[in-house]
Amino acid sequence: MPDTTVGILGAGKVGTVLARLLLSSGYRVLIAGSGAPAQIALIIDVLAHGAVATTADEVARDSDIVILALPLGKALPLDGRPTIPRDLLADTLVVDAMNYWWEVDGIRDDLNDPRVSTSELVRDALPGARVVKAFNHMGYHDLDEGPQATGAPDRKAIGIAGDDEADVAAVAALVDAVGFDPVMVGSLHDSISLQPGGPLFGANFDAEAVRAAVDGFGATERGRAVAAARADESAAALP
Repeated sequence: MPDTTVGILGAGKVGTVLARLLLSSGYRVLIAGSGAPAQIALIIDVLAHGAVATTADEVARDSDIVILALPLGKALPLDGRPTIPRDLLADTLVVDAMNYWWEVDGIRDDLNDPRVSTSELVRDALPGARVVKAFNHMGYHDLDEGPQATGAPDRKAIGIAGDDEADVAAVAALVDAVGFDPVMVGSLHDSISLQPGGPLFGANFDAEAVRAAVDGFGATERGRAVAAARADESAAALP
């Protein structure tokens, strides 16, 4: 994939690990933090040598695929003021690798609503962007240490969810290229099974185990709470 540029918004642990994986797979990588490029240039040189530290606007403007790897609360601030270049991401394939962490994001009932996945909230906040969920449920250590060649018997897997078949396929190709088996989970609405609270979150599973965890989500405590909340919402919407 040498002709594909992947941009990463977020220069923390997940962002720099993904940058390394992408660079080793032949992608051109742009990465932006919350401040000026000079503030992260040394970090990027050490942790993701070969990636280009730049601005968020340039990441959005110059990338074929953009990965969101920043705190969810910064992408979806309570005051509604954009912290990422939303307009520049219109018609861009955006990979949502974010999770809600109350320790980082604060207590946010809107980000912990079982009726809706956080990726649906991200999609709604980025008009025109083509949002796919991926890279959020595996810990960054496992991401860093887990890549295997396609077909390896012990290869680990990444769940993917999205509403457009072509966009999901593009992200699946990205996941495979960096060393993991892609497993299709369903729509963005279904991506709630990849979020914190489910059996897949934080696990380091192969494809068969990922599928089993997704299939069994409804029987878990979190899955039952999600189903009940969504059933109540459907009932309330009836005339």
